[in-house]
Amino acid sequence: MKKAQIATAALVLAATMPALAQGNPQGMDHSKMNHGQMNHSAMAEMMQPTQANPYPPAEMKMHRAMMGAVGSDATETWVRKMIEHHRGAVEMSQIVLRDARDAKIREMATKSSAEQRQEINELQAWLREHGKRPQ
Repeated sequence: MKKAQIATAALVLAATMPALAQGNPQGMDHSKMNHGQMNHSAMAEMMQPTQANPYPPAEMKMHRAMMGAVGSDATETWVRKMIEHHRGAVEMSQIVLRDARDAKIREMATKSSAEQRQEINELQAWLREHGKRPQ
């Protein structure tokens, strides 16, 4: 059942990506989508944080930010998307630091968070060096 829910969510996400990338989610053409086979309540349930998976809000925030991060060319767009990707990793690391008791996981999450912040700083510096607005 979980595999079917994940597959459905992936299909919906793939179908929405072109419209989201254009910044026009309302302009999507739903006429060709088979809504009879979509289980919207299952998707909504998958998006809710649980004790076992507290990450969906952070993942969706990161996804939305990455989809909206567009530059004047492919290089700048990549830099902007990677900044959002790293910010998502920092946020997920903060969640595990809030919840995890395992010392090794806490150590890895702390290290990951520091490394991700350094990557963000380097990408922001690249934007400034190239006359681009940091984000």
